[in-house]
Amino acid sequence: MSEKITAETRTEFGKGAARRIRRENKIPAVVYGHGNDPIHLTLPGHATMMALKHGGANALLDLDIDGKSQLALTKQVQVDPIRRVIEHVDFVAVVKGEKVTVDVPVHVVGDAAPETLVVTENATVQLEAEATHIPEFIEVSVEGAAAGTQIHASDLTLPSGATLLVDGDTLVVNVTEQISAAALESELEEAEAEAGIEREESDEAAAAPAEGEAAPTEE
Repeated sequence: MSEKITAETRTEFGKGAARRIRRENKIPAVVYGHGNDPIHLTLPGHATMMALKHGGANALLDLDIDGKSQLALTKQVQVDPIRRVIEHVDFVAVVKGEKVTVDVPVHVVGDAAPETLVVTENATVQLEAEATHIPEFIEVSVEGAAAGTQIHASDLTLPSGATLLVDGDTLVVNVTEQISAAALESELEEAEAEAGIEREESDEAAAAPAEGEAAPTEE
């Protein structure tokens, strides 16, 4: 589903103009595609933020530009790393029925068998899908999965009309045996020994009495 957003065309560009737009709680944006010149826009801040949040990484917006409707697929969102506000959005113009290439996030759900570790090897998969039917994410269940379970791209359940563009053998989720703290420490010591690294003795170890030696007493 696309969310309706009323946009304003803009003729001012550059950092100064962008700062003025943001001070008004609005967002500068550009729509590319279909052989047309880029359309520079100003979008309402809160409404756009909520629409992008609801739509996910590939949010589809129905932009009202000077009274004309334009479907726009989100391609890049620039966010201020400190204030966490949207600074700029790039869109690609699309039409209903058009197929587009998108990277869709993988969401892992469920609890694997005890003493296992679930590793997401690929957090997204590339699909071809209709612009108006792009899934927000693809769900992968590992409920009860035993160590050694592997889920490949070909195992994913895709929405109707979507086509997988990555190799079907691409490993998406890997369920492995959970390594204990003792085993991890042992592997680390072996690796350090092979690399010729000597560990410094800790203060506690240095203070501990050797085997068969009486512990020091305080006077």
